[in-house]
Amino acid sequence: MYREQMARHLPVYLVLGLDGNGGRTALEVAAEAIAGGVTLIQLREKKAQLRRVLEEGARLRELCRSHGVPFVVNDRIDLAILLDADGVHVGQDDVPGLQARQLLGEDKIVGISAGNWEEAEWAMSQRPDYLGIGPIYATATKQDAGEAIGTSLIEKVKERWSIPVVGIGGIQSSNAAAVIRAGAEGVAVVSAITTHTDPRASASRLLEVVTSKGI
Repeated sequence: MYREQMARHLPVYLVLGLDGNGGRTALEVAAEAIAGGVTLIQLREKKAQLRRVLEEGARLRELCRSHGVPFVVNDRIDLAILLDADGVHVGQDDVPGLQARQLLGEDKIVGISAGNWEEAEWAMSQRPDYLGIGPIYATATKQDAGEAIGTSLIEKVKERWSIPVVGIGGIQSSNAAAVIRAGAEGVAVVSAITTHTDPRASASRLLEVVTSKGI
């Protein structure tokens, strides 16, 4: 249901796990973030027990659904199916996009990560609904993210393909403008919202930067 207008769901893309959210639950942070203008939420949980992920993930899904915000799951196709998520975001070493769509169905979102030109070319062969490009800036949130690549890959991708793009990696309201100026439809963030003392205000500020087109 969200695929047809994917670009409008990317401006402020929140990635969060069940823990590490400044002492708050993921649901509390998500609710505040949505109130501040977050337009898509991705659940990225690598460590928690599956039973807990299903229970808390279902609450996140319902919160998102009640606000018309897409809810996607990182990597796990099985989890996306069990949670009836709106889609998945996969990396270069995960289930390929074509197979992910085959398993999930044509109406579900499939996003794919790319960190260089070769990865972008492969990702595009998988018919994604959007690309997540990064890490744009240095980040400590994802330990295996690799070296920061800046915004040039966003520019090259947008020159070659008509595909919605979201930049990710070390993005804050103070440096998000360059990502938008490079051509991205939005910014994906973790700590900029999850560890902020006021997730709602942080989301609102990011949305302001994005909607002003980086001016």
